[in-house]
Amino acid sequence: MRKSLLACAMTCAAALFVSLANPAGAASTAAPAAWKLTWSDEFNGSANSAPDGGKWNYDTGGSGWGNQEREYYTNSRNNSFQDGGGHLVIQARKDDAAAHQCWYGTCQYTSARLLTSGKFSQTYGRFEASVKIPGGQGVWPAFWALGTNIGSVGWPACGEIDTMENIGKEPNLAHGSLHGPNYNTTGTYNLGSPFSGGFHTFAADWYPDHVSFSVDGHVYNTQNRPSSGWVFDHPFFLLLNLAIGGSWPGDPNSSTPFPAKMLVDYVRVYTSA
Repeated sequence: MRKSLLACAMTCAAALFVSLANPAGAASTAAPAAWKLTWSDEFNGSANSAPDGGKWNYDTGGSGWGNQEREYYTNSRNNSFQDGGGHLVIQARKDDAAAHQCWYGTCQYTSARLLTSGKFSQTYGRFEASVKIPGGQGVWPAFWALGTNIGSVGWPACGEIDTMENIGKEPNLAHGSLHGPNYNTTGTYNLGSPFSGGFHTFAADWYPDHVSFSVDGHVYNTQNRPSSGWVFDHPFFLLLNLAIGGSWPGDPNSSTPFPAKMLVDYVRVYTSA
């Protein structure tokens, strides 16, 4: 998700592998019986309560995050909260943005970016989330993971696993990607209708020699370990965020609805039993 402009261009225009899948014809799979749940958040807190501080931290600020994004990430309940109905809400707004300064001047949007860095990480396994994404030009929701060594080696040497990305101008498409040094691959799943119409389950099954991406149990992209550039062999932490604008999705326009809401029913992580 947090690609540099160059990496985004590589992913979107010249990725090493792209697959398009049709749900009617795709193979179906569920989490193997051998998986064992190691970590989860079911978001069963009370209405308007903060996400569980024992599980989630926040990234904050309006630096553009390497992608010329327009949002200012906050830790405010205006932008992230539990709804009392079993969901995490990540909400992008316009009405409270002017109090913040972004890389381009006075901010136009606020949103939230949650991460488990320092609280949970894992090497290999199944990373899964049930998410209802927002629609609209310029919105960019994601469920992804970064290597815990990012502070010492930087990006992309730490590695990045994008279990789900969607951009509003492509409402029917979800992307699953891997990013590492000299290694950028993506696969694309075509739902045939807008993802914003309901909850969908996004998963990455991560093994020492490959990563498989699925939507609602349909595996659409498997990336096998190449001879070089593979950095997916150490712990990764999780991220959930809703970016607005940037080098890939483009900016919102007058048709984009705000507040834009990303709803997360659960996040679950498994390992081999």
